[in-house]
Amino acid sequence: MEETTTREKVLKKIRNSLISKVDNPFPSLDMESSVYEDFSEQRDIVFAEEFTKMGGKFIYCESHEELKRNLQSLSREKGFKEIFCRDPEIIEILNSIGIPNFKEEEKLLGLDAGITQCELLVARFGSILISSKQISGRRLNVYPETHIVIARSDQIVFELKEAINHMKEKYGKHLPSMMTFITGPSRTADIEKTLVMGAHGPKELYLLLIDSGS
Repeated sequence: MEETTTREKVLKKIRNSLISKVDNPFPSLDMESSVYEDFSEQRDIVFAEEFTKMGGKFIYCESHEELKRNLQSLSREKGFKEIFCRDPEIIEILNSIGIPNFKEEEKLLGLDAGITQCELLVARFGSILISSKQISGRRLNVYPETHIVIARSDQIVFELKEAINHMKEKYGKHLPSMMTFITGPSRTADIEKTLVMGAHGPKELYLLLIDSGS
């Protein structure tokens, strides 16, 4: 049958190419090595540098006691009336230092700040990996004006690939239905190329990193 359209001609070329495969014309091309430069610094230093470049606010805590002091200082500085939290471990810390908190979801729309843990930290991009299988769920990473994340230094990996492999090992065939990499506070410049913070989520993002050896 005579070919009558450009579409048919293109599809025929694709079919012929799939049937008549040829050898790779660039056999010496390295497709396995990383395109990124190797790190010269430790993971926590690289993460802190990349995280702050993207507008995140990094706070290092040498111990759990310093974590509590930093949380108290942050709460006073920002004037938080209450902090939303669903994580029992963090709630215990907040209660021990007298920071008001709540977990009733009907109050989500009016909250100033929310505090969660995370799955992992990715040093290469200063990103925080969260998932729907965390106690905090899906919404707490989007609703508050300020999102506070508590993590340990042993949760830092260098690359995205390491993070994905870790999640596969951790959850096996039951991966979370949502996995999100948060890289800095929410922002957009879609409207007249003017940078707007907090357009699709928190305006401020804090990361309190605890030394795992403490």
